[in-house]
Amino acid sequence: MQRPLFKPASALQFVVNGQAGHGDAEATREAIESGLREAGRNGAVVFAAPGELAGVAREAATRARADGSAVVAVGGDGTINTVAQAAHAAGCTLGVIPRGTFNYFAREHGAPLETAEALRWLLDARPEPVQISAINDQVFLVNASLGLYPDLLQDRESWKARFGRSRLVAFGAGMATLLRAQRRLKLSMAWDGKVVEVRTLTLFVGNNRLQLEQMGLAGTDTPAEGAAADGHITAVILKPIGTLAMLGLMLRGALGQLGEASGIERFVCQSMVVKPTRMMGRRKVKVAFDGEVAWMRSPLNIRVLPQPLWLLKAAPEIAP
Repeated sequence: MQRPLFKPASALQFVVNGQAGHGDAEATREAIESGLREAGRNGAVVFAAPGELAGVAREAATRARADGSAVVAVGGDGTINTVAQAAHAAGCTLGVIPRGTFNYFAREHGAPLETAEALRWLLDARPEPVQISAINDQVFLVNASLGLYPDLLQDRESWKARFGRSRLVAFGAGMATLLRAQRRLKLSMAWDGKVVEVRTLTLFVGNNRLQLEQMGLAGTDTPAEGAAADGHITAVILKPIGTLAMLGLMLRGALGQLGEASGIERFVCQSMVVKPTRMMGRRKVKVAFDGEVAWMRSPLNIRVLPQPLWLLKAAPEIAP
């Protein structure tokens, strides 16, 4: 586990999702550049439209690797995922400034949610290893899923385009998706020497302890340091249920009590292979990862990657 070269005096490479937040990208640039000036630090701020983000992130990660610096993702979990994939592939350090709706990855690792404060926190940070997982060749930091959950994410984006970006809008979109859920998956799943077939509305795989805790799914079967630090991921299977039971599950999720629900099964593992058994001639399956949706070839290999992601994290405060 080789720590990447990191020289604090080198220019940080900031990659900003131009679609993040509430259209205040220029305010974000000014906050970053003024904060760098005040601290006497160097940095380059590059904007990227969603279709350009992966390419811009790869170029920035390559520069960061060559300079002994870090590439900093400025955006929500989806933006951070794209930049993290580039940083992990290049072998450079990643930094984050959260600008999304939920910001699970940034919050789990202690990053403040306000841009200027997050930058100050970042400038005092040093690279630390954190767990990163993958579904096939796509990394994920928070979660990966198939079935109902990718449909929920697509509906959420449609609602955001119509009603704006907020947690209330996300909740409303989720309720609409769950109430019309009909499609059942039949999956063959293999992990830890077991092979089972399950029927489910969705398979959800968590890599982020904060999100699992808020859903009530980080129980005693998850080791003390959580699924984001102990080499394990948490798989959650939602059984096919009726509309009223679905409403009950949604309420439990809002209250952080999903782990107590009878319609939920979960287990922890280091890797699993998942194959939908009713593909109807299709070779690909729709999956979601950190808020993004794509089609991937079956079978799906979901695992904790052996090499960690090196993340800029401030040292924890020590109580007097």
